Amino acid sequence: MIETNAISTIEDDDEIDFAELFFVLRQKIWIIISCGLIGAIIAFLYTMFLIKPLYQSSSMIYIFSKTTTLTSAIDLQLGKQLTVDFEILGKSRPVLERVISDLELDTDYESLLRIVTVENPSDSRIIKITVKNQDPQLACDIANSLAGNLASRVAEVTGTDKPSSVEEAVVAARPISPSKSKNTMLGGMVGIFLAIAVILVMYYSDMSIRSEDDVRKYLGLGTLAAVPYEKSISAGHESRSSKKKKAKKRK
Repeated sequence: MIETNAISTIEDDDEIDFAELFFVLRQKIWIIISCGLIGAIIAFLYTMFLIKPLYQSSSMIYIFSKTTTLTSAIDLQLGKQLTVDFEILGKSRPVLERVISDLELDTDYESLLRIVTVENPSDSRIIKITVKNQDPQLACDIANSLAGNLASRVAEVTGTDKPSSVEEAVVAARPISPSKSKNTMLGGMVGIFLAIAVILVMYYSDMSIRSEDDVRKYLGLGTLAAVPYEKSISAGHESRSSKKKKAKKRK
């Protein structure tokens, strides 16, 4: 009967008490803050010393040569279609292999293709070439070489003059990734969430009886009286016990 009452009582009280959780977390607030700081420091150091920075350089070319006019290109619609064709040419094997040969790169076509982006900004007849690399100078050199080789390839395919260069790539002064502030913030948040999770798991898995409410909650029984725990009394009792033991040893 008692066991049945205990089970029913636990089920009745098996609701999340947010106020109680708040007080539990508030008691451990310094642990939570410390874990957040540790997580942020670890993330910052990892970003600083273990993640290699990535740099980006971009160059742009105009799809028409200086001698090409809109009349000779038929119309604007044809110009938009040509930009799509030139995007594909910019990623083609012959063009990228020329870049590899010109710069004497220690890489292959597939590896170079992964760090290159060739795109057409909306509502324009411009091809933008973007290269990302851990070496800022190399990223710049690849972007400019690719722009030149793409222009030459376009001239070969269309039988016209080379497209005009709009903007040459320059060496990037700052990396585009990683973001130290972003990673540090994420590290701090992860540390805080992990600390909260561990505290809550330990709290809910602790079935120790500490108060009259716990007796009612876990055993389904009422209490007739409660003996308060006083640290000073307990310490005095332990002190007298230790003195008695020492006296017995001397005898």
